[in-house]
Amino acid sequence: MSGTITIGSTGVLSGFVNSFAEEDVKLPFFFIGHGSPMNGIEENDYSNYWKALGTKLPKPKAILCISAHWLTTGTFVTAMETPPTIHDFGGFPKELFEVNYPAPGNPELATEIKNLITTTTVGLDHEWGLDHGCWSIVRHMYPDADIPVLQLSIDYSQSAQYHYNLAKQLASLRKKGVLILGSGNMVHNLGMVAWDRLNESFGFDWTLEMNDLFKQKITNSDHRSLINYDQLHSAVKLAIPTPDHYYPLIYTLGLQEANDAITFFNDQAIAGSLTMTSVQFGV
Repeated sequence: MSGTITIGSTGVLSGFVNSFAEEDVKLPFFFIGHGSPMNGIEENDYSNYWKALGTKLPKPKAILCISAHWLTTGTFVTAMETPPTIHDFGGFPKELFEVNYPAPGNPELATEIKNLITTTTVGLDHEWGLDHGCWSIVRHMYPDADIPVLQLSIDYSQSAQYHYNLAKQLASLRKKGVLILGSGNMVHNLGMVAWDRLNESFGFDWTLEMNDLFKQKITNSDHRSLINYDQLHSAVKLAIPTPDHYYPLIYTLGLQEANDAITFFNDQAIAGSLTMTSVQFGV
């Protein structure tokens, strides 16, 4: 790394030139339906698509993931050198608990993200790591674990509009080689999952209707309707009983610019009340 680093009275690095300088190429970004943690170790349509993405995309300098599984009061970014692999689930095979994804972190980038976000104070976190909403996808995309991976938490006390506005402040990262992933599920109702048909690709009528409506609103860049999702449709309370898995989509909408192409992939409903539908924004 080149440049001069100064440390102010607050102990925050400032005035440095780092390896995340702005470039001409603007990376695409993604909302990814992550589904079951088992997708992290299985070879299926979803994980195979994630693998293909890793070979097609320009190799990023770092990855920033907004996962449905890191909910906090306040906003935090992981800032450790070596983030641990978190197994934040239960009742799955031993093989899944043995997964370790040893990607490095990047404290320097964490500080830059902290400084980019001016609407709230962002805490530098040294305790969380990489949860399955992140590593179950990224380990397929980049199996060598040689790219720094950071997570940004979701302040669960805040509204969709808050998260949308916060995401806009991250837009410059796209030109700095940072691949941004929102990881959740558009339709996510575990209480209505058909557990006896867990591995089947099918959706209840309301699941398919809501999935189509979400896709329509995304295609039309109707962000206002998606932010005010509770007024979107009578079935929205079934599709989004809690917004944890929906908020990562809001982050990607906040990043979207007028000329960003939209491509849907892994567009399937599973077990009745979940959808894996994912979106690539940008080329």
